[in-house]
Amino acid sequence: MHDYEDSERLASYADVLAGELPGAWTSSYHSPQDKDDLVELTERVWDLDLVAESLAEFPLQQAALLSRPDGAQLAVLDRHDEGDGFLIAAVAPRALPDEAYRGVREPNGIALTDDPFLSAETVAGDLLARYDTALAQVRHNTIGGTQPSQPERVVLTWQQDGSVAAAPVGETAAAVLVANGFVQDTQTGIHRLSGDDTTAQARALRQIGPQLEAHGIGTGLQHLSGRTAPAATPAAVPPAPAATRVPAHRAR
Repeated sequence: MHDYEDSERLASYADVLAGELPGAWTSSYHSPQDKDDLVELTERVWDLDLVAESLAEFPLQQAALLSRPDGAQLAVLDRHDEGDGFLIAAVAPRALPDEAYRGVREPNGIALTDDPFLSAETVAGDLLARYDTALAQVRHNTIGGTQPSQPERVVLTWQQDGSVAAAPVGETAAAVLVANGFVQDTQTGIHRLSGDDTTAQARALRQIGPQLEAHGIGTGLQHLSGRTAPAATPAAVPPAPAATRVPAHRAR
């Protein structure tokens, strides 16, 4: 029978952890009764090391799911060793094709102590940094790009339909894109700027460069073929004719 105290301990720990992580995180608890959710979560744990080994031996009986508005998720799980804390693992996004994960290293999870405040510092400086980079890579692969965004550089990619897409790393870059008309796909986390109004699109691209630069973030503009514009600011690069944009492809 499941221990109520264990449930309270995990849920409370995850709540505190979510509040201490950088950005706006929320926590939701999944009990043993949420069998389907736990099975799906197990399948989406993005790990080939410590957490995967634990799940192979101890199937999930409960978990807490930390979620960020851009679609990023972390799973807090029971720890089945001599440690008093928990395990935490990155969760792979839904709705991305297998090909998007090709060549992307898993942001393997880590063990946490029973102090959620100290653990938040560890997660922010280790797992979360690796997870954000991996997320940007798979999302960029989904839009056909060959150069994923990095914390210090956002890569904007022309799409076949005339829109511009990006997979920013971090909330600062994402906020700048949204403020300039990009719309985020909540399933994939990819940000897109419509090409329906080319004048508005060009104006937005001119504004994005300086705004990101003010935060120490560079920009690059590329076509789906992977050729990146030499200028750091996309403002100087005119939209490419639709006929020159080539769709791309993924596999784990």
